[in-house]
Amino acid sequence: MRRTPIRALALATASLTLLAGTVTAVAGSASAAPKVPGADDYAPGMLSAMERDLGLSAESAVEVLTFQAAASDKQHDLAKTLGDAYAGAWVDTTEQALYVGVSDAAQAAAVEAAGATPILAENSLAELDAWKGALDSALDGRKAPQYYVDVESNSIVIDVARGSKGYVAAAVRNAGIPADAVTYTQTGVQPRTLINVIGGNAYYIGGSRCSVGFSATGGFVTAGHCGDVGNTTTSPTGTFQVSSFPGNDYAYVNTGSDDTPVGSVNNYSGGTVSVAGSTAAAVGATVCRSGSTTGWHCGTIQALNSSVTYSEGTVSGLIRTNVCAEPGDSGGSLLAGTQAQGMTSGGSGNCSSGGTTYFQPVNEALSAAGVSLITGGGGGGGTTCTGYASSFSGSLSSGGFTYKPSSSGVSAASGTIRGCLDGPSGVDFDLYLQKLSSGTWSTVAQGITSAPDETVTYSGTAGTYRWLVDSYSGSGSYTGGYTLP
Repeated sequence: MRRTPIRALALATASLTLLAGTVTAVAGSASAAPKVPGADDYAPGMLSAMERDLGLSAESAVEVLTFQAAASDKQHDLAKTLGDAYAGAWVDTTEQALYVGVSDAAQAAAVEAAGATPILAENSLAELDAWKGALDSALDGRKAPQYYVDVESNSIVIDVARGSKGYVAAAVRNAGIPADAVTYTQTGVQPRTLINVIGGNAYYIGGSRCSVGFSATGGFVTAGHCGDVGNTTTSPTGTFQVSSFPGNDYAYVNTGSDDTPVGSVNNYSGGTVSVAGSTAAAVGATVCRSGSTTGWHCGTIQALNSSVTYSEGTVSGLIRTNVCAEPGDSGGSLLAGTQAQGMTSGGSGNCSSGGTTYFQPVNEALSAAGVSLITGGGGGGGTTCTGYASSFSGSLSSGGFTYKPSSSGVSAASGTIRGCLDGPSGVDFDLYLQKLSSGTWSTVAQGITSAPDETVTYSGTAGTYRWLVDSYSGSGSYTGGYTLP
């Protein structure tokens, strides 16, 4: 075995020493800014974002987050205790109060005993959720674009498009939902999707489909033959701002502010590959392509600076490969390891019999559009931490470590605990599960392979647990998730 749990225990001890040393150093220096206790438990930038968006100082932000973590534990415990009488919960962060709805007055004492404030409710959360589920198949989304269970009002709130209240009210009656369990509001807003822009995923131009090449500043690069300047896209929403074809075959699409360019490529095996840069590979190098028609296929570079003539004209300076592709894959990503190479242009053959495919070099497209390639954080080993009840993120320098969700841990019932870590390419990040016993943290499970990604599963007794994320070597951003019993 490469390492033992003793390393994790030593890290925990080192952490306490470092914190104490930091406090001592600050106390003795008149010019050093005081360190906010607990700030290191949260992802870089979170506290500054809370100050920017919510007007909270770092100290207040830590207090709010600490309160919310404790309230969340109480909320989940009470949901189990109250059973069918549970009517949802909400917090007031200003008062640091947890309110819990109960549809049975006899259960109020249990809420008070847990340190929360009971609110008598007409409908249980289970009833509201069931009625809301009935609306999913009963409502026309164009006439009721948004609806949700609002636990504070103990009702289903339906945002109704102008002129559609009669239709929506009839749908509510037909679904058997009590009229007093529904609150109507009028809206003129039609929601739209918020999309992560990821290489290899599909996007649409009118009745046509192409594939995202690579995320770049404010959007993505793709094939020029997919659209002309001024053409608009959907899923994600965007506009072609640069397009060159024939001669070249590149384009840049500027996406909406609600769409997030991500430095990764879909590997069509349930994960993504992080993009680390755009260093051009040599002839003979192994490369893999991602596209929305045929997914993930690999081959080798046969030539650089190739010219090919399509019916529309000749394109020069392309990468020639023996990787297969089919219509709809156009614009998709070509990678050599984690280095972006180019976007799918065209070729011959298919993915049943094989063929030759040409790619527009990515650096030429980035330069022409005046944008930069977006590189990734997590995703180095292909693991994506989805399907977990809670998530976390952050960044580490080589040799660094941190605790999630905090150094004080979180309560868990008896059962199976699952955890996942998704680190950047080229690093060795590890994940430890620690349990508090008699005031001492001990490692009870671990994922310590040489890969950037780890998963941990542990069956244990009730207690207080925390995750230790450790950079054995390498630096970068990570994401992760965990589920407690």
